[in-house]
Amino acid sequence: MLDFIYYPVSFILWVWHKVFGFVFGEDNAIAWILGIIFLTFTVRGLLFKPFVNQVRSMRKMQDFAPEVKKIQKKYANDRQRQAMEMQRLQKEHGVNPLGSCLPMLLQIPVFIGLNWVLRNFRPGAESNYFFDAEDVASYVDAQIFGVNLGDAINHLGMMGGSGESGWQWDVAPVAVPLMIVASVATHFTARHSVARQNPAAATQQTAVMNKLTLWIFPAGVLVFGAFFPIGLLIYWLANNMWTLGQQRFVYTRIDKEEEAKKEAAKQKRDDLAPKPGQKPRPGQKPAPKAGQPKQQNSSDNTKNGKSPKNSGSSVRGGAWAKNGGNQQKPAGGKKTQGRKRR
Repeated sequence: MLDFIYYPVSFILWVWHKVFGFVFGEDNAIAWILGIIFLTFTVRGLLFKPFVNQVRSMRKMQDFAPEVKKIQKKYANDRQRQAMEMQRLQKEHGVNPLGSCLPMLLQIPVFIGLNWVLRNFRPGAESNYFFDAEDVASYVDAQIFGVNLGDAINHLGMMGGSGESGWQWDVAPVAVPLMIVASVATHFTARHSVARQNPAAATQQTAVMNKLTLWIFPAGVLVFGAFFPIGLLIYWLANNMWTLGQQRFVYTRIDKEEEAKKEAAKQKRDDLAPKPGQKPRPGQKPAPKAGQPKQQNSSDNTKNGKSPKNSGSSVRGGAWAKNGGNQQKPAGGKKTQGRKRR
C-alpha cells in the first residue's frame, strides 16, 4: 500500500550499498552501515532548503510575538476571531505556520519506509524491493560486534527485524550503547533549538512542546529503542547527528546575516548624519534651533518694497551711542527746532 515510499527508500539504500560495497565488499557490515548513514544524509540533504525556510519562519514569528499576545489577550473569549486575526497577521508578515513543521513531517515517511525495508530482509527471501536474493542474504549475514544488523533486543510486529521474536539479551551490548547515544543526541538537538527561542514569544503551548522535545522524546528513544533493529538505531543516531550539525551551521549563517543587516543600517545612518566639526556646504543655511523663530533677511524686505523695521534707530545709532545711550533734552523742556532748509 505504501510502495511509493518503500521503493524510493530501498533504491537510495541500494545505491549507497553498491558504492561502499565496491570499496569494502558487499558482504561487509561496514558497507551496510555506511549505506544506512548516507541514506539518512541524502534525505536530510533534500530537506535542507525547507529547514532553512523553517528557521527563517520561526525568526519572523518571534519578531511579531508581542502582536500575537495582544491578539490572544484581546480575543481571549472569541476563538474564531482570534484565529482570523492570527491568520491575517501571519499573512502580513509572510509567515507560513506549516513551514515550521514540514521538515519533521517529511521525515516520518522515511522512518516508516526504512523500518519496513529493513524488516523485510528475512532469511530465504528472494527479493526486497530493489534488493535481490544475494543482497538479502548479505544483509541478514552482516554482523557488527557479533550481532546482526536486523536484530533487536525484542522484536515486535510493527518494529520488525530479521531476528527471532522475543527477548534477545545478547543484542543488548550493541543496542544499549546506541540507544543511549541516540537519546543524548536527541536531547542536545532539542536543547540547541530551544535555546534559540525568544523568551518574549513563549506561550503555554511552547512550554509544553519544549518539555516534550527536551525530555519525553529522548526518554522514548531510550525505552522504545529496545524494539528497534540495529540498522534502525543507526539511522536514528545518524539523523540526530546531522540535525545537530545542520542547526549549528544554519543558525551561524543566519546570525551573521542579521549582524550584517544591522551593521549596514547603522552605517547608513552614520553616513547621513553630519560629522562633528563639518563645515556647511556653500549656500547652505544653518538649521534654526528648536523654539527659535526663523530670521528674515533684510534684503528680502527691500526687494518687496518694504523698509526694514526700526530703521530710524539704526540711522541715529551712531549719535545715540556717542551720548552714552541717553538723549539730552534742552533746557526749559522745549525741543530745539532744527534749521530750516533753504
